[in-house]
Amino acid sequence: MPHTPVPPKIRSNARRMRKVMTDAELRLWNELRAHRLMGLSFRRQLPIAGYIVDFACPTEKLIVEVDGSQHANDRDQTYDRVRTLRLQADGWTVLRFWNDDVLKDIDNVCTHILIVLGKDRA
Repeated sequence: MPHTPVPPKIRSNARRMRKVMTDAELRLWNELRAHRLMGLSFRRQLPIAGYIVDFACPTEKLIVEVDGSQHANDRDQTYDRVRTLRLQADGWTVLRFWNDDVLKDIDNVCTHILIVLGKDRA
């Protein structure tokens, strides 16, 4: 996959976001980091196509977004739809989970990720 240059401002924002993860992002990151989920390699706060995605597994072209309640309003839902369509146009699969799902049911979140990738444990 060719590397796309990342503007300095986006790179700086991604670095900052890695340092101030939400509780839900941190909880999911602890499940994904260091190949803990079935050996998959995830990166966090990764710049892709002019956006900073929460988590990405580049080898599987999978993006995982963890959304808080602010994503429930019409304006942010529209933005998220446009963003998802743009990422899908580049061949990425985008999964979205609510903070509450990650915090209260991390096992099912991880299972869903694996099912989408065809790597479910069953």
